[in-house]
Amino acid sequence: MGARDFFRSVAAVFRLSRKSDREEFMLYLKLVALGVVVIGTIGFIVRLLGNIFFG
Repeated sequence: MGARDFFRSVAAVFRLSRKSDREEFMLYLKLVALGVVVIGTIGFIVRLLGNIFFG
């Protein structure tokens, strides 16, 4: 893929993209926040178990 093809692909993506409305934005915000909480919880549990077993 050359530079010209890359810029054509970028232009096509920009032509197809649109700004999300408030409802869609809030949905994405909730999903991202849920993902952060889940990953943080997993990390906390792993760290806690590491401190308990390998103290």
